[in-house]
Amino acid sequence: MGFEYELLQQQDSSERTQPPAGSRRKGGSKGGGGPGGSNLRFSFICLVVSASLLIFLLGAYTDSFHPIIDGIAGRLGYHEKIYAVVIDAGSTGSRVLAFEFHHGTLDGRLVLDYELFEQSKPGLSAFAGRPEEGAASIGKLLDLAKRVVPETKLSQTPLVLKATAGLRLLPPAQAEALLAACRELFKSSGFLVNAQAVEIMDGTDEGIFSWFTVNFLLGKLTGRNTVAALDLGGGSTQVTFAPRDVSQTPLYKDYMHRVPTFSSYVEVFTNSYLGAGLHAIRHAVFTHRAAENQTKLSSECVNPIIHEKLFRYGTGQYYISGKDNPKATAENPVVDYELCASIVKQKLLPTLKPKPVTLKQHEISAFSYFFDRAIETGLVDPMQGGETTVGEFVSKSREVCAEANADQPFMCVDLVFISTLLEEGYGLKAKTPLKLYKKIDGHEISWALGCAYNILTSRENAMKHK
Repeated sequence: MGFEYELLQQQDSSERTQPPAGSRRKGGSKGGGGPGGSNLRFSFICLVVSASLLIFLLGAYTDSFHPIIDGIAGRLGYHEKIYAVVIDAGSTGSRVLAFEFHHGTLDGRLVLDYELFEQSKPGLSAFAGRPEEGAASIGKLLDLAKRVVPETKLSQTPLVLKATAGLRLLPPAQAEALLAACRELFKSSGFLVNAQAVEIMDGTDEGIFSWFTVNFLLGKLTGRNTVAALDLGGGSTQVTFAPRDVSQTPLYKDYMHRVPTFSSYVEVFTNSYLGAGLHAIRHAVFTHRAAENQTKLSSECVNPIIHEKLFRYGTGQYYISGKDNPKATAENPVVDYELCASIVKQKLLPTLKPKPVTLKQHEISAFSYFFDRAIETGLVDPMQGGETTVGEFVSKSREVCAEANADQPFMCVDLVFISTLLEEGYGLKAKTPLKLYKKIDGHEISWALGCAYNILTSRENAMKHK
């Protein structure tokens, strides 16, 4: 595995032994009814009420009491800032996230204060054969991170680069050359780096980190009602959730992982479906029945009015045109929806093993390309995100495929893919709600937050045990 699942090992200080119920004395003193006895009983009742209130407040600090005390401590200047920088080298772009944390005043947990999010395109995999240029693109992102991390903290700030599906799909020699160039860059960066600072991330880690990020930002890691996390990238898609009854899903056995939370552990299913990312499926659909090295392609999933639109995938460049079909006319040049859907199913469904058959039992949070395509077609608010359903994705896909839209030439195939993924791939019903996010409380939804949290807490735990 890419890391040990020791995200959060701090003992939850909210787990306190509840005091026994106050016991009444058997029989009172004869003077108990006098003024002195009444005052004594009143004082005792006040003491019990005060103690109970204090215990309640301490027990509920994660919801109300702790943030109040923590805010006061911050205003008084008692917070020492801690930083971590993560480079997400994705298939379609590279992103830098520089995180600023502090330790909570009462419990010592890491509290997220601020993050920088910047990105550049194309992705690192586009520089295959030109590793120095790829490293230079990462260097520009590091310069942005240095604006967040104080110079005095630079050598104490962990820096990592995790490459995802884009580099997984490259020939090993090309991928390793890119990683080696980035390692050389990191050596002179001034940040704290180790031998594992630059690597291709395991898909399991990507799924668990994303799940952690969403539930952390939603404040659900302390309870049982965690949400499922659906992440859709360019080369792969990840599904992560905590099955309610693992005994009923023996097919998950090889995909279960024990992940620490604030107070205990959660058994989660996670899988990364390589080749089921948005751009990977586009490529599979566009090259359907095409010659191996053909770069000018026509597709049943593209409107007939589209001619030679550029599509980049990995190191390749393709020019995509729509294909005429019996349902299209000069006045109404539509995509044959059923024909397109059949091709998408043919390319997608074999990649989805095992299917997450109990996903439908959970509240679902979806992000990345799920969110992007939803806002671009008006399904949710572009600033706030929001809730839609699987059925609304399907309806929108039919609507978009019936329109001639040269500004979004690949929107039809993208929405058919997403609809098929959710409905037939994941087995979700049309009425299943989907909560779509880009940010929660101003923080970006990204596996990078879970990764940063893991790095910092693992490092602190290692220092404690020295």
